[in-house]
Amino acid sequence: MATELYDLTVPALLRGFAAMAAFLDKGRAWADEQGMAHGELIEARLFPDMAPLTGQVQRASDTAKLALVRIGGVENVPMADDETSFAELQARIARTVDFIKSVPRTAIDGKEAAEVILQTPHGGMSFTGLSYVQGFLLPNFYFHVTTAYAILRMKGVPVGKLDYLGAASPA
Repeated sequence: MATELYDLTVPALLRGFAAMAAFLDKGRAWADEQGMAHGELIEARLFPDMAPLTGQVQRASDTAKLALVRIGGVENVPMADDETSFAELQARIARTVDFIKSVPRTAIDGKEAAEVILQTPHGGMSFTGLSYVQGFLLPNFYFHVTTAYAILRMKGVPVGKLDYLGAASPA
């Protein structure tokens, strides 16, 4: 039996958000223990031309939501990108997870060969459903999850590989 497109997307996205929520909680708790202002972590970035921690969470959210919109033809749930606290980032993750869970398997499965057009400021890119998931969705999603993790690690938060992999939270 072939792996269905839903099985390649939804479980990976949900696990990534569970891990992200857990390591963000560790970052908030560590900042409190250190007497560090949360903004020092929330606004941190790896390099000046990269988005801060808030932007990494927002882009992971947008990447996940818009992939399911593009593949499944479901209605998007717009989010304002105005989070400024750990609580607001956690709420964003929760809203994204709720959206992901609301997308029926039937909207995703069978779309492996469907055309997916991604519009960027530099033009459009055309994919099949499967090539979009494998070549854009998952790499882009994991880039932002990884960068959020790396920002916290760079600032001294004691997170490790198992936190990134999601061992700190149920799958």
